[in-house]
Amino acid sequence: MGSVNVYGPTLSTAVSRVLACLIEKEVQFQLINVDMSKEHHKKPDFLKIQPFGQVPAFQDENIFLFESRAICRYVTEKYAEQGNKALYGTNLLERASIDQWLEAEGQSFNPPSSTLVFQLAFAPRMKLKQDPAVIAQSEEKLGKVLDVYERRLGESKFLAGDEFTLADLSHLPNTQYLVHNTDRSEMFASRKNVSRWWEEISGRASWKKVVEMQKNPTPA
Repeated sequence: MGSVNVYGPTLSTAVSRVLACLIEKEVQFQLINVDMSKEHHKKPDFLKIQPFGQVPAFQDENIFLFESRAICRYVTEKYAEQGNKALYGTNLLERASIDQWLEAEGQSFNPPSSTLVFQLAFAPRMKLKQDPAVIAQSEEKLGKVLDVYERRLGESKFLAGDEFTLADLSHLPNTQYLVHNTDRSEMFASRKNVSRWWEEISGRASWKKVVEMQKNPTPA
């Protein structure tokens, strides 16, 4: 089996999404840190594999990919017969359900949650001014999305059905920051079904390993 490389810092939400997927699928990989503070992601060699100068970048032998959700889909397809075989469904209907909730994550959940993560968790560390209006607007949008999730998770154990899938995994990075690194954890705790779901998915061994990697990041 060839070498799988993931380029990017573990603290990146997109990088940690890919790492969780690889661990779920029991794919051996090498994590290559990209020091964003030194603008390593803007250097010509890196731009050859990630043209937008962002993270993650992903290499599987002679294949290069970017965009974390696309990488996760690729990993689950190529390594379908190992690790968690239900991660991207086992039939057409299951996969369609996973895809629709992945789209919901990318289009509805991610924009406001990413904004809140930046404003509440990262801006203070970077000594940047927070924008109260943006925070309030994003909190309102995220609350509406979580209300939809609350209803859905009252009908099924996980978003796409009764198995943990990419649809759930994709929510782990941003929610981790909001629950543990901001004062907005009540947005999840106050919704019974969402709270139960979060406890379940964040307790998976794969995600616990990613969190440990974030605490002990790879040196640049």
